[in-house]
Amino acid sequence: MEIRVENLEYKYMPGTPYEKLAVHDVNMSLAQGEFVGIIGHTGSGKSTLIQHLNGLLKPTGGKILVDGVDIVSKDVKLRELRFKVGLVFQYPEYQLFDETVLADISFGPRNMGLSEDEIINRAREAMELVGLDPSLASKSPFELSGGQKRRAAIAGVLAMNPEILILDEPAAGLDPHGRSEILSRIEYMHKEKNMTIVLVSHSMEDIAKMANRVVVMKNGTIAMEGSVHDIFRLGDKLKDLNLDVPQITHLVNKLKDQGISLPDDIYTVSRATEEILKLFA
Repeated sequence: MEIRVENLEYKYMPGTPYEKLAVHDVNMSLAQGEFVGIIGHTGSGKSTLIQHLNGLLKPTGGKILVDGVDIVSKDVKLRELRFKVGLVFQYPEYQLFDETVLADISFGPRNMGLSEDEIINRAREAMELVGLDPSLASKSPFELSGGQKRRAAIAGVLAMNPEILILDEPAAGLDPHGRSEILSRIEYMHKEKNMTIVLVSHSMEDIAKMANRVVVMKNGTIAMEGSVHDIFRLGDKLKDLNLDVPQITHLVNKLKDQGISLPDDIYTVSRATEEILKLFA
């Protein structure tokens, strides 16, 4: 499945005194198997953009094409599209509501009209995919830890077997352990299941570690786009956008200032470790 965004524009409350242009002149594509990171300061249009990708918001201008079909055309069934393009909002655990974890995760597949066996199988597979122990299936979702709740909420989207998974700050508010668990499961889904992932994050470290391509938003439009190296080597331009390079890059630059020979394209801790160990070897 491919998504193409052409000249996207969206206005909140058009035709009123409170009209606001949230995104404009946005052109981008999303290919099968990609991991795209979207970054930008608060209010840059990131969340508004991703809500167009599965039809939750209808453009006031431009097109959203899924496999070449404009999703706002009359023949498109948005309900079916949302089964294929799963969107996980920030703090999705606030949407947990059912009596048990398994019932909550089963909600989406049940709305797809599947058989009960298929519903349960999908829910259990989704639990496994996000790393939830099967023993938690009969527990109330409100008995889970913060990280477990987050994984249960993500499992509810995965149980619908989406081809594309879009996540808005999936690690926000979690402790370091819960954060690490969530991000490792997302990375697993991309690498092992070849799932197409779109990750919105304020963490430059997470984007540098996980994404193949980075989209930088500013004032409702795309300011820059390219590979991790293409984007993070432009530290001064990122600062102009109220963003920054990963912290490990700052550390590496300080080491280089001290005369230590290290490559210019170090944006993750693992890469920094690898290169520093080479010096001792």
